[in-house]
Amino acid sequence: MIRPLIERYREYLPIEPGDPVVSINEGSTPLIEAPAVSERVGARVLLKFEGLNPTGSFKDRGMTMAVSKAKARGAQAVICASTGNTAASAAAYAARAGMRGAVIVPQGNIAVGKLAQSLIYGARVISLDGNFDDALVIVRHLADNFPIELVNSVNPYRIEGQKTGAFELIEELDGPPDALAIPVGNAGNVTAYWKGFTEWDTSPLLYGAQAAGAAPLVIGEPVERPETIASAIRIGKPARGDEALTAFDESGGRVRSVTDEEILEAYAFLASREGVFCEPSSAASVAGLFVHGIEPDSDAPTPETIVCVLTGNGLKDPDTALAASEGVIECSTDLSEVEEAVFGDRPA
Repeated sequence: MIRPLIERYREYLPIEPGDPVVSINEGSTPLIEAPAVSERVGARVLLKFEGLNPTGSFKDRGMTMAVSKAKARGAQAVICASTGNTAASAAAYAARAGMRGAVIVPQGNIAVGKLAQSLIYGARVISLDGNFDDALVIVRHLADNFPIELVNSVNPYRIEGQKTGAFELIEELDGPPDALAIPVGNAGNVTAYWKGFTEWDTSPLLYGAQAAGAAPLVIGEPVERPETIASAIRIGKPARGDEALTAFDESGGRVRSVTDEEILEAYAFLASREGVFCEPSSAASVAGLFVHGIEPDSDAPTPETIVCVLTGNGLKDPDTALAASEGVIECSTDLSEVEEAVFGDRPA
């Protein structure tokens, strides 16, 4: 039986003996060999598929800690700003804890799968006429002035839970990978992985990937109106940006940008060549390797083993998958027509 993440790593987490553990058996996600990606980039590449967490994203690692500590302190409600995954996770863990959940999402900029999750878990969903950065300002104000717990990645317990991804990699590989490639939006996850690696006295290269239309860490300044098809990383003012830049620098790694077209190419490649269906933002980690190669900017050796973190499940964003595919072939019940549909060339 899979043990709750907090119980597996209790000695490394700020959890007290009497604290409740709010868990849906998160963590223990698979590490998948990626031979097609490996051949293309010239190194052994593995995929840490966080899309197989309970709500379909890496956010569950941090949310189990954040909601457990909130419940321990007697909080009755939790709130977050979100582009979707944090909202779904916060809503689920609030439901599990018997607490009220409230989420504020950018109007028209949340994938339908994530919105459906937030609603069915019972959260109060507010659609804001603004972007994620506007929403984060508002939820911070609400948390400062009302008895409600903020569970965005500015919450330190989120980082504590998410660092366990690094612990799992070290255990699964009997040591750290040479490099970790990871999408970067609000920058909490890369900050957490680096914290986990350093706590276990390891320091792999960190290769961050931001969408070109939402790349504040790459261009060196906030992006007022971030735009990208990769909605989970459509963030112009990362809350953990400074910490992430420090992590990239200390690791000898880098952060680069990739276009939406490059992200979608990697997204389709992972599905059609590796059989792994992730959401578009997840594919940014692989796109970064495809576009920028594997050579580090520092004098560190070229990595031989690279783990790409796939942060979310493809079912989170079915609209993008349908738009990117060749579509359904319609035909009658005539056997010859069905044979042609199965074995013949696709119609133009």
